[in-house]
Amino acid sequence: MNEDFFTLGLEKDIIKAVNYLGFEKPTSIQKRCIPIVLKKKTDLVALAQTGTGKTAAFGLPLIQKINNHSNNIQALILAPTRELCIQISEDLKNFARIKKTKILALYGGASISDQARNLKKGVQIIVATPGRLQDIINRRLVILSNVDYLVIDEADEMLNMGFQEAIDKILETVSKKRNTWLYSATMPNSVSKIIYQYMNDPIEVTCGIKNQSASTVNHYYYLIDHKNRYKVLRRVIDYNPSFYAIVFCRTRAETQNITNRLQTDGFNTDGLHGDMSQMQRDAVMKKFKKKKITILVATDVASRGIDVDNINHVVHYQLPDEVEVYTHRSGRTGRAGNHGKSISLIGAKDRHKLIKIEKTLNFKIEKKIFHLVVK
Repeated sequence: MNEDFFTLGLEKDIIKAVNYLGFEKPTSIQKRCIPIVLKKKTDLVALAQTGTGKTAAFGLPLIQKINNHSNNIQALILAPTRELCIQISEDLKNFARIKKTKILALYGGASISDQARNLKKGVQIIVATPGRLQDIINRRLVILSNVDYLVIDEADEMLNMGFQEAIDKILETVSKKRNTWLYSATMPNSVSKIIYQYMNDPIEVTCGIKNQSASTVNHYYYLIDHKNRYKVLRRVIDYNPSFYAIVFCRTRAETQNITNRLQTDGFNTDGLHGDMSQMQRDAVMKKFKKKKITILVATDVASRGIDVDNINHVVHYQLPDEVEVYTHRSGRTGRAGNHGKSISLIGAKDRHKLIKIEKTLNFKIEKKIFHLVVK
């Protein structure tokens, strides 16, 4: 038996699933959160970066708490994107491989009729995106009055994507007697407002420093002339062997342009942006996860929900306006105990953004210089 997980208070059936999945030792967020929610009924706010084992931190105790003899919906998990919704659902099914808890994912881009039929069959845990769940609630296809546990994952991302109104309506629908567990990488005012309005004296757990990037990520920047931005990107790629990365751009047009240029220059690259259909985006992500492409060029919106553990670089081709976005971008590397690099290409007009990032995250970003002159 896995003693490390057993000491957290998890039952034998859960431990068997953990052993099957190859989990050896609980991560920091798992060590701190699992005993809290198993020992007492309480609301919880957990601040941790992506890739730190958050899904298991709430998923393992949640599976243990579910009453399999009841077909009522006992738990609801909200996730910001279709991709993350599917990933959480798959992870929970793995955690419940012995217990056989009934889990259903509800997200846009799939048949709502099929989802309604699956709801009627009886489920115990729903994992949903806010938009699709609100649609299902409006059609009166689901009853959430018996929900005991509500999990809000990547709360800052969800609110940043404009789901405030949908979240408000969902939280007003769910049982008032529930326990709410909120997970977020950062603590902007919008998340604080959710905590104040909808949570009851939550226990707060912080892994790392509030609003700070993961310690497994090293941050660098190159000061460049705007006209040389693409040439510097090429040098960054050439300078780093085994480059497996996401390059973040600000616009769809820029994303497509950089993708085309890298492909022309012979790199295994593809793009991810809002002009693509869901089927096209799924195909690109499948290739990226299998390393058939090693450089993914993406907009912030299109990249939300990307869950790939071994990305070793993130490149900010253009810095975002918000520090929270920089933190989330950087959190795509240095996951699951691996180390990564977050590299920013800084033009003269970007200096104020760099200063804002350093001030908010409370560390200096190291300046790097290429020895080779970019002509």
